[in-house]
Amino acid sequence: MNINNQLISTETAPTHPMLQVSNLNVYYGESHILRNVDLNVLPGQMVCLIGRNGVGKTTLLKTIMGLLKPRTGTINFAGQPIINKSIDRRARLGIGYVPQGREIIPRVTVKDNLLLGLEARPHGRNGKEEIAEDIFTLFPVLKTMLYRMGGDLSGGQQQQLAIARALMGKPQLLLLDEPTEGIQPSIILEIEAAIRRIIESTRISVLLVEQNLNFVRQADKYYAMQKGGIVASGSTRELSQEVIQKFLAV
Repeated sequence: MNINNQLISTETAPTHPMLQVSNLNVYYGESHILRNVDLNVLPGQMVCLIGRNGVGKTTLLKTIMGLLKPRTGTINFAGQPIINKSIDRRARLGIGYVPQGREIIPRVTVKDNLLLGLEARPHGRNGKEEIAEDIFTLFPVLKTMLYRMGGDLSGGQQQQLAIARALMGKPQLLLLDEPTEGIQPSIILEIEAAIRRIIESTRISVLLVEQNLNFVRQADKYYAMQKGGIVASGSTRELSQEVIQKFLAV
């Protein structure tokens, strides 16, 4: 990932979706969790899924990543159907995933956690790769902690590590599930700034689940979920107080 050399003009960028989800229905056993979900994410776009707990936001991200299999519907990524592709194949096609809770490996060093992200590259690891300096430009704290165990980092530092590890795979689409949950405000601002810089410099697409209103407003577009379905969408610039109260208020 070369942040300085991958800038693409928004005037010439393609407008077809990087991610297109259509009529998606997902069940846990006989419980109908996702109901006819339609959603698009364009190249270089940051899209936020909002909604109260238990409405299906995490289920949608897991289904896009391949951790759950839908009963009906389609998922297209970069113009090709991926509904029948395995999790590792989706990762190598260019989908990065940072789950809720981060799931870094606690008894492995920060450096080795980062290098594990190379497994998601199209041809995996060749044993010679190093960590690009761009990662440390985005998350400077990681450079000072390369040889600490992942489990010794604070929650905010672990979140930065998890995002950086996903970026090591050079994804075209980054899925983030509640990246600010349980993190102190100063670190939230650092993560916001890093994600915005990634998008502006590389035109990576981001789909995130988030409850933090300031972070939600960083996105270009929102989709609001209720009872497993998309019930509202639009530009975050036009996010009304009514929508905020309905889908973000605790």
